[in-house]
Amino acid sequence: MSPLLLAALVMRETSDPPTLTREFRGVWIATVANIDWPSRPGLPVAEAKAEMRSTLAALSRAGCNAVVLQVRPMADALYRSRLEPWSSFVSGRQGKSPGFDPLAFAVTTAHAEGMELHAWVNPFRARHATFEGPADPTHVTRRHPGWVVEYGNQAWVDPNAPGAQAHALAVVEDIVRRYDVDGLHIDDYFYPYPVRRADGTKLPFPDERSWAKRAPGTTDRDAWRRAACDRFVRDLYRRVKAVKPWVKVGVSPFGIARPGVPEGVTAGIDQYADLHADPVKWLREGWLDYLSPQLYWRRSAPQQPYDQLLEWWLAQERPSRVRVWPGLFTSQVGPQGADWPASEIVAQVESAQREAGGSVHFSAKALVGDWDGVAKALAEGPYRDPALVPTFVASGAAPPPPRVGQASGRAWRLELAPGGTAPVRFYVVAPEGPGRPIVTTRTTVAVPKGWTRVRVAAVDRAGRIGRARVVHRPGSGS
Repeated sequence: MSPLLLAALVMRETSDPPTLTREFRGVWIATVANIDWPSRPGLPVAEAKAEMRSTLAALSRAGCNAVVLQVRPMADALYRSRLEPWSSFVSGRQGKSPGFDPLAFAVTTAHAEGMELHAWVNPFRARHATFEGPADPTHVTRRHPGWVVEYGNQAWVDPNAPGAQAHALAVVEDIVRRYDVDGLHIDDYFYPYPVRRADGTKLPFPDERSWAKRAPGTTDRDAWRRAACDRFVRDLYRRVKAVKPWVKVGVSPFGIARPGVPEGVTAGIDQYADLHADPVKWLREGWLDYLSPQLYWRRSAPQQPYDQLLEWWLAQERPSRVRVWPGLFTSQVGPQGADWPASEIVAQVESAQREAGGSVHFSAKALVGDWDGVAKALAEGPYRDPALVPTFVASGAAPPPPRVGQASGRAWRLELAPGGTAPVRFYVVAPEGPGRPIVTTRTTVAVPKGWTRVRVAAVDRAGRIGRARVVHRPGSGS
């Protein structure tokens, strides 16, 4: 901090923290098959970073406050890992370094934009249909071929293969230990979606090797598979919380629990019987912090109406701390998607705001490209005022007011530092009067013209906001 600013550090006037809405405004950034980022494999470092900066800035402008970045699409890594090879989706060849650490860069950049970053991992997919190879010698398909089965045009790690879950959990723990992420997220790929033969019958999942090693007396194969998924979700939650209790654990399952539930709702698959996933049980047991069922249908859909499904998920029994934030199919808007109007997504967001306190958009490209004006409609509508992500940590002290230095001159600039020893996740600079508060990790903040008195508060990693420091514009007469 410069000597010019040091003299202004001690400011005795404090106040209650600024009042901000608590809401999860998330968006998935898919890296598999280069859906959202990077635009193609093997980009030069400067271009890859510029695309990430541009993506995160656009999402921030749209009003999002959390990104869910896919960092393990198929037992590979978009970060420096000793356990798995670099992802081909970023570097162009599996095992080849992209020349920088995308997760580390994304964490820093997202936080500077005032957004949380949740690391999204696919626990059991081993090879995506778009992967052209070759597989790196350190990849699971070559290092542990006994865990891997071919199913349709993809490869999967058998969740019941001895040692397979321990490896996936070690990957999760490694991410949480080494990166300053705000959440750890898994999606709907537990056992794969059914592949059908030419005659329409389902192709069985080929887990004969692990089934032959099942515990004595085990006769219900579907229940045995579900137990494997239950065990993974439970152990993942416990593992993350043992390392960093403030890191949120989220799961985004298929949006319908079972066909006919609730009455009148139908689906082509039965996730309980086909994916062997029981998210209702995970809710009831509290093995997560938030659930984002993928409610990828319009409000007027005759067999999967969004509002009815949201109401049903919200009614499921769960501990009070566990939230349900629906996933929305935002990339269906406009001619790039299925020609949904942007107003459909705005209405779904507004419903989720009222009933659930948040939602998650799939995927980033629709908001970054402002398809059908959806990003503008959100920024000017339900996301007009900034929001902080809800906190899941009930105990512990909120952070003290930050230290604030300021300089006079043509521009009013604040320099911010923690008021205590605990790390600060965000600083909030809020005007006394009209104006949109600034949420950022930047330690130098230019105050907009017209603001003469601001409150500056700190938000810790758990999302708690503390008392504010009151700061007057130099020469304002206050």
